[in-house]
Amino acid sequence: MSFIDEQKKRIAEILSTGANAGENLRRSPITTRKYLDYLRQNIDLPCLLTGREDFLWEEKYVFGFGSEEEYEELKKTNPSYTDTFELLEFMDLKEGDEDIIVKVKRKSDNKIFFIGLDWLKAKKKNSKNFQRIDDYGVWHTNY
Repeated sequence: MSFIDEQKKRIAEILSTGANAGENLRRSPITTRKYLDYLRQNIDLPCLLTGREDFLWEEKYVFGFGSEEEYEELKKTNPSYTDTFELLEFMDLKEGDEDIIVKVKRKSDNKIFFIGLDWLKAKKKNSKNFQRIDDYGVWHTNY
């Protein structure tokens, strides 16, 4: 079984749809609720996170279109994909939500941010948290 097949099977088990779920893996408020419940029960704390890739506000700086000085100044008040965050809590879903938002604390200055979990990954690569959060990010992006 390939890595992608194994990952799809794990996601299907979380969503209780069976290994050949197909359309039942689609992101919806109902499947997002199931995923949130699973993560709340299965993420070990403390959990350190960082960005999967640059956040939307950072793109022009990462690709060299903005000034480095301006970027460094904005990083003081905005979360950066290069930051290390501590996961504090999973936020409750509002009606119709299809994204899991987490409350995090930036380790360097203790600032609090609310970030979509699909933008984050666990720092410890060989951990259950890494796989569980990565699976969520893949599901959120692809289904």
